[in-house]
Amino acid sequence: MAATPQKPAAATPRRKVSRHRGEGQWAVGHHTPLNGNEQFKKDDDGLNVRTRIETIYSKRGFDSIDPNDLRGRMRWWGLYTQRKPGIDGGKTAILEPEELDDEYFMLRVRIDGGRLTTRQLRVIGEISQEFARGTADITDRQNVQYHWIRIEDVPEIWDRLEAVGLSTTEACGDTPRVVIGSPVAGIAEDEILDGSSAIDEIHRRFIGSKEFSNLPRKFKTAISGSPLLDVAHEINDVAFVGVHHPEHGPGFDLWVGGGLSTNPKIGVRLGAWVPLEEVPDVWAGVIGIFRDYGYRRLRTRARLKFLVADWGAEKFRQVLEDEYLKRPLADGPAPAEPVARWRDHIGVHRQKDGRFYVGFAPRVGRVDGATLTKIADLAEAHGSGRVRTTVEQKMIVLDVEENQVESLVEALEALDLTARPSSFRRGTMACTGIEFCKLAIVETKQRGSQLIDELERRLPDFDEPLTINLNGCPNACARIQVADIGLKGQLMLNDQGEQVEGYQVHLGGALGLEAGFGRKVRGLKVTSEELPDYVERVLKRFQAEREDGERFAAWAARADEEALS
Repeated sequence: MAATPQKPAAATPRRKVSRHRGEGQWAVGHHTPLNGNEQFKKDDDGLNVRTRIETIYSKRGFDSIDPNDLRGRMRWWGLYTQRKPGIDGGKTAILEPEELDDEYFMLRVRIDGGRLTTRQLRVIGEISQEFARGTADITDRQNVQYHWIRIEDVPEIWDRLEAVGLSTTEACGDTPRVVIGSPVAGIAEDEILDGSSAIDEIHRRFIGSKEFSNLPRKFKTAISGSPLLDVAHEINDVAFVGVHHPEHGPGFDLWVGGGLSTNPKIGVRLGAWVPLEEVPDVWAGVIGIFRDYGYRRLRTRARLKFLVADWGAEKFRQVLEDEYLKRPLADGPAPAEPVARWRDHIGVHRQKDGRFYVGFAPRVGRVDGATLTKIADLAEAHGSGRVRTTVEQKMIVLDVEENQVESLVEALEALDLTARPSSFRRGTMACTGIEFCKLAIVETKQRGSQLIDELERRLPDFDEPLTINLNGCPNACARIQVADIGLKGQLMLNDQGEQVEGYQVHLGGALGLEAGFGRKVRGLKVTSEELPDYVERVLKRFQAEREDGERFAAWAARADEEALS
């Protein structure tokens, strides 16, 4: 009997291999745009949009703006469309951009190093009152942000800002953003060295230059010679941190690759010491690496931190030295551990010239144009022509004579700008939130202000350093992962099954030499209404369980989940 023929085995389906053309790194020959953002940047440099704003859009109005300019290139001049009023957080991820866009703009004024004259501050305040419905928030990158800006008014605003030496150039976009610096550079008694000249030289040589106006994404810089480590250097793309070299003297320790958002990473030391006069060239080398080797294929991986994570510190330093600087960098020490409990310069402090500076705390960075002009008036009335913004959404008046200090403090108190804040007023920050931001899911500014009031009432004797950061979405503009209590906005169900605004809780984050992202307790979420109760409960447990001298972050790292819930 003949054998029954066997059916041939079914062919195994060939798996479709998805190939892409590299990571979009220019340095390895990948110049073809791999997404819409890279395409519009190739089509026209973002800096060129200013001419169209001045000659076309400001004359013909909002409806005349090209979409690639509206949601792309206009950011190169500090302009974002703001959120249309009345759209709840549940629709943030559902609606198309044109459905979220209002016909008004956020406009960001870059303030490199947080340095302002009283004349500049007064102009900022006047613009706020005349063109921005009084809005003028201080950001955690030392900038000022307006809202309700009409495109028709932008050229006039630029003229007024530039007349006093300010600008919005590259305040947003895939560019070198504002260079943050110690707000007491050049005046603090304990300063290692003053980095102001490096900030000025970077601004003069590179800001507004097409050499670095097309980066994979934004690029953030911090420069500080303060031993307090007062610029959040660990979460910048590049940071220069003041150190004493045993042979060469004062200089900077070089850090790269920090950043937060949805994939947070602490920057890494390259182990290199940089003298003050070489900071601009080294900065240009680091940003050049980002421009040339940065990942442009996916926006989610287009930050320097991903390249640094893949390369490591040793390779990054080698490429910097060999390809960009053409010389080796000196090895150097790490920064010393800061000894101060706070690093925000709030309060009254003696300057090295014998005068004083006074740091004070607005509520979660929210001020208004009228208040800013009053601050300028107060500073001048008490002998000062200089003010500063900080990376904690605070402000400082410099150069106050000793016999004028108490009068200034009292005058600031009358404006609800206290130089003697509670820990809650001092340590609470909030991002823009759903009021204006198209990415936000929940409200933040008002919620943060209300939380301060409640905690001051409930825990009047609490005096430990504590940071509470509120963010309206996962993007971490308010640095939630590195706060003692970080609150990430989301929608959730309350006990009645209703969808309400709430927060996912992060606990025990920190910056400094023990920098870290804290912990998320599984399922730990709190509604906005329950937030004061939750924070009060956790802080009382901290007070009851802490060891002598223990900070909140250390306690939160070791506490059991029940104590944190």
